Amino acid sequence: MLDKLTNNKQYSQWLKTIKLKIKNAQLKAALSVNSMLLELYWDIGKEIAIKQENEEWGSGFINQFATDLRKSFPEIKGFSRRNVYAIRQWYLFYSQQFEFVPQAVAQIPWGHNRLIISRIKEIKKAIFYSHATIENGWSRDNLEIQIDNNYFETKGNSITNFKRTLPIPQSDLAQETLKDPYQFGFLGLEDDALEKEIERELTKHITDFLIELGKGFAFVGKQYHVKVSKKDYYIDLLFYHLELRCYVVIELKAGIFKPEHTGKLNFYLSAVDTLVKRKEDNPTIGILLCKKKDKVEAEFSLRDINKPIGISNYLLTKAIPDEIKTKLPTVEQLENELSEKEKRKE
Repeated sequence: MLDKLTNNKQYSQWLKTIKLKIKNAQLKAALSVNSMLLELYWDIGKEIAIKQENEEWGSGFINQFATDLRKSFPEIKGFSRRNVYAIRQWYLFYSQQFEFVPQAVAQIPWGHNRLIISRIKEIKKAIFYSHATIENGWSRDNLEIQIDNNYFETKGNSITNFKRTLPIPQSDLAQETLKDPYQFGFLGLEDDALEKEIERELTKHITDFLIELGKGFAFVGKQYHVKVSKKDYYIDLLFYHLELRCYVVIELKAGIFKPEHTGKLNFYLSAVDTLVKRKEDNPTIGILLCKKKDKVEAEFSLRDINKPIGISNYLLTKAIPDEIKTKLPTVEQLENELSEKEKRKE
């Protein structure tokens, strides 16, 4: 009987359905538990803030409070002294604008919340990262990478002609999908790296590349072959975007942006629309990634092009902040120091 059921397609399909229901229930339960936990943390943070304001207990009472909670609830890990202080900080941060836990904030894990309030000082920005975490399914490590890469500042900054070449709401979604600049520090390449080298490393680190591109991108191939009028052409990188429902052509340029780059990309978009795109797909979008661009020149180059194209910079290495840069020794200083050491040896 058991063997018959194991090999029975109808039973197997029914079992898959039940397993899916159980997994969905587990997910809902986990989300519900997380939401309830954060509501509890909100109430505790509120109570601490009220007591500190109205009583003469001072900030030291939090240590005693945390100790007492751990004694009463030893099975709960969230009542360490450090975490109780974090709960208070989290409540004070969001309660400046909200009476209850913001919906997006309540939907992400506490570890993500702690990371956000430790790194972000503006509520609008913190809410943005909460929404982005939900939309992209970021782990805590991925969230930290995106904060380090200034995701909030870069999202939607690409120079494009989307408003003119795409219908609403696709144009808005496409604009929000692009960033400027893209951070490729994970490649470990120097700024003088060549296009082929960058392309090769991007495909080697495809998971990191997809995270940097954002939600919805599916990798189709590199040096994607198209044949136009008996001639062979090779597209640097081809993707499909699951939300935009279109192919995305990415062209890499290791140097400074030139207006003729958009002409070549426009040609590739026409080729993909004619030879690859299906009837149900939306028009193919092009992304030109270059090391540096002049904003006015880029805008002029897109003015009379009727295919949707975005132009963004990419960074292979992070720029050193000015305040740190001024503290670093110059080449001349290092040479003088080495010279002095050599003299002392003599």
